[in-house]
Amino acid sequence: MSEYRDKKIVDSWLKNANPWIQTIENKEIESRQLVTNDAIIEATLRCQPKTVLDIGCGEGWLVRELVAKGIDCLGVDTVPEFIAYASKREGRFKILSYEELTPESLGEQFDALVCNFSLFGKNSVETLFDQASKMVTKRGAMIVQTLHPDSLIDQDFLVEGWRESSWVGFNKHFIDPPPWYYRTIESWRALFSGAGFSQVETIVPVNPKSKIPASIIFIGRMDD
Repeated sequence: MSEYRDKKIVDSWLKNANPWIQTIENKEIESRQLVTNDAIIEATLRCQPKTVLDIGCGEGWLVRELVAKGIDCLGVDTVPEFIAYASKREGRFKILSYEELTPESLGEQFDALVCNFSLFGKNSVETLFDQASKMVTKRGAMIVQTLHPDSLIDQDFLVEGWRESSWVGFNKHFIDPPPWYYRTIESWRALFSGAGFSQVETIVPVNPKSKIPASIIFIGRMDD
C-alpha cells in the first residue's frame, strides 16, 4: 500500500509540474514569500556548506538562490519537466528518484542535504534517510523543512499514517492531489537519529500574519 501511495505522489507531480512552475514563478504562495523561502535559505547558510544537494528541487529556485551565494549546488528531482525547466538557468541538475539517490549515482558527497517541502512519502523517505549518511561529508548536515505536525492537530492528525490532501488555495489548473504520509515530531527525530544524525536542531518559522507555525525545520548533523 505504501509503495502504491508513494507512486501516486510522483504521478501527481508529473501531472502538475507546469502549474507548479507557473505558481512559483508568479509568487502565488504567500507563506513562501512571507517566511518559508527565507527560512530554508537561512537554515542552510547557518551550516556553512560549500556544497549542497537539493533533494526534490522542483523548478530549481533554491538551487539558484544558493548558487548566487557562492555555494556549489546540485538539484535532483524525479520529474523530467522540472529538471528541463531548471536546467535552462543557473545551477546543476539531474533526474533522479529518491530510491535512485546513492553515492554512486551522484558521484560525489555534499556538505549538506536539503529537502524543502519535498518529503511526503513513506518508503521513499525512509529509503532516502537510509542512504543519507553516505551522501554527506564528515560532519555534514541534513536539513528538512516540512509542515509543522502540531499545526494540524485540530484535524485529528495525532496518529502517524497516510492522509489525503487537496489543492485548496492553489489555482484551478492543479489536478489529482497527491496523498502524503503524516509524521509526528518524534517520528521525524527518529528518522534523523536512525540515519546517524544524532544532533538534531529544530526551528519553527512563524507566519507574521497568522502568528501560527508556517513550517518546522529539522537540522541534523552527523556524529563526530
